[in-house]
Amino acid sequence: MKFITWLTFILTLLVFGSVYISPENFPYVGLLPFFIPVAWLFNLFLFIILALSWRKLSFVPLSALLIGYRFAEITFQLNDQNKESEGLHVLTYNAHLFDYKRRSGGEFDPNVFAWLQDHPAQVKVFQEFYQDYTTPSRNAVQLLGKDSGMEISYQIIEGNPQKRSYGLAIFSKYPIINEGKVFDNNRTNGAVFADILYNSDTLRIYNCHLESMKINSEALDNIDGVRENYRQTLGKLNRGSLARNKQLNVLEEHILNSPHPVILMGDFNEVPYSNTYFRLNKILNNAFESAGRGFGFTYNKVLFFLRIDHIFSSKELKAVDFDTHREVDYSDHYPVSATFILEKDISD
Repeated sequence: MKFITWLTFILTLLVFGSVYISPENFPYVGLLPFFIPVAWLFNLFLFIILALSWRKLSFVPLSALLIGYRFAEITFQLNDQNKESEGLHVLTYNAHLFDYKRRSGGEFDPNVFAWLQDHPAQVKVFQEFYQDYTTPSRNAVQLLGKDSGMEISYQIIEGNPQKRSYGLAIFSKYPIINEGKVFDNNRTNGAVFADILYNSDTLRIYNCHLESMKINSEALDNIDGVRENYRQTLGKLNRGSLARNKQLNVLEEHILNSPHPVILMGDFNEVPYSNTYFRLNKILNNAFESAGRGFGFTYNKVLFFLRIDHIFSSKELKAVDFDTHREVDYSDHYPVSATFILEKDISD
């Protein structure tokens, strides 16, 4: 038992430390953080067993749990719900090209547009945003922007600007005074920004969609599928981790050079146990950690236990509410929203 306990402790420290190592410097290190929940739970199990046996050895897994407290903190939150709070309401949603079909008949389902129009967020950002000027029921710029009195910053990644296209979109009730593209990979991923006039302040809103995992989650729905696809899946996870790290280098530099407080939202394709998440957490606050509840899972597929859609903000902005809208199950992602208050407004 002593050997197992100490071996577990050493391996746990290696897994915990992997979040601080760039995938560019150490091959496949980006896969180790996926074992953090397993390591944490196994140490909890060891601690309970040893503590009940009144073994001094129980201090070893207890030490691991205390060292890894940060991972428990970013996994589960018990903040109070504060839906009626005043402030800047924002929402991010991977729209999956709005390609939704009714449960019967196979026809296009426009109900998501009604939900998005009714949501009170003054700033809404979309990844995999699909725009179709040729079909009124799918003219998302009109339905979500002009009809709702919102200004629009739409950066096209691919398609015809006069007909059909897709890209990244930012909608704002407040004036947009500047906009631009941080990067894109000419497929579906990229990052854009828009500066908005919020009361007497200027805020920079980032909408990002980092490199997708490109994992066929349905193929991992059973043991046979896991056996057949695990090598391919590991390769995709590693390549995706490397690509996101390179994209983050560009995005991080852009954020650090921003002349305004920032709100960074989007589909990061990264769980909280990652080098990407911890790097961003050094310069920005995460809204789920400040105001979230429960686990906050955002993925609407077989791998339902993933929280890969995030909202970060500058230190000047305090998150007072956070919500994962699991009732909106059109896309393979759930919409995520938060409410922010400028710290100077709190002190006034």
